[in-house]
Amino acid sequence: MNGAYLLVPILVPLGAFAMVFGIIYLKTRENMAMIERGMNPKAHANRPAPFRSLKTGLLFLGAGVGLLIAYFIDHYMSGRDHEAIYFALIAIGGGIGLISSYAVEKKEWLNNRTDI
Repeated sequence: MNGAYLLVPILVPLGAFAMVFGIIYLKTRENMAMIERGMNPKAHANRPAPFRSLKTGLLFLGAGVGLLIAYFIDHYMSGRDHEAIYFALIAIGGGIGLISSYAVEKKEWLNNRTDI
């Protein structure tokens, strides 16, 4: 493993190039499949995304509340390092934020249904 560190400057750019090439290739194939089916790819690319800011805001709010709770737990529980609490509560808070966003979106969708 003496020369393994020499492979990093070669493999990282190759991996990045392969990733970008793969994304562009798959996007092109998706557009071609939509054209073959008679669909307009441009119409699907610019679809409105309602509640995106709500989802983002609730995610950050949940992560912030998780960080605040983790800080208080770490501050008042002395003796050991509690860095795992920060990661766990950020994930829990973010998850709660996304679940609450889903609940709000579902409630709004059910209130605006016209097929009932």
